[in-house]
Amino acid sequence: MSSITERVAEVQGRLSRAIEKAGRDPAGVALMAVSKNHGPDAVREAAAAGLTLFGENRVQEAAAKIPESPGHLRWHLIGHLQRNKVKFAVELFEAIHSVDTLKLAETIQRHCEEAGRRMQILLEVNVSGEAVKFGFKPDEVPEVLRRSAEWSRLEITGLMTMPPFTEDPEGARPHFIRLRELRDRWQDETGVPLPVLSMGMTHDMEVAVEEGSNVVRIGTAIFGARPKPPKPQEEEL
Repeated sequence: MSSITERVAEVQGRLSRAIEKAGRDPAGVALMAVSKNHGPDAVREAAAAGLTLFGENRVQEAAAKIPESPGHLRWHLIGHLQRNKVKFAVELFEAIHSVDTLKLAETIQRHCEEAGRRMQILLEVNVSGEAVKFGFKPDEVPEVLRRSAEWSRLEITGLMTMPPFTEDPEGARPHFIRLRELRDRWQDETGVPLPVLSMGMTHDMEVAVEEGSNVVRIGTAIFGARPKPPKPQEEEL
């Protein structure tokens, strides 16, 4: 079985080839290692292989993991954020990719004010319309962008989406195209710059890069299959 170090090299190779094929600047595409259900030892090995940007899905897991990980790493929250966990997310992360309601954005703003912090956020957009997915409906986003001028502590840097899973990576392409086209339109309509598109995971990262992704979120291809998490318990933070 290959090591995390070997898998990082394989992923970096895939990413480099995709960037070259798309004719893009390598500096414009970031590789995020998604360490969900993997412990600090795995994070340290990935960091030793040169990765610095890490994504976590759950606040409680991050709270336990980040203090045991190298201090120079950058941590982004990419999973659904409950409003009662915002205070802790503000303390732990430098960016939140999964802002999916206006109330959540306003709650992050309030906690950032209280903590004296600023936060970069991405709006999660449900471009597929799946009922099981979190995210803004596309027609909700322009009003949120207009309201963002009121948020002194938040900077909307872009958009995130998760397409429906299909065995063929090409199945994700229409959703990536849709997000990019919506981004371009919303920038023109609202004047709010949205430079970042967070889209693409292990099986469809090449397609995402071709369609303009700036952040690919890679878990399995770096860390291997996720171990089963412990039985759900009441989170205490």
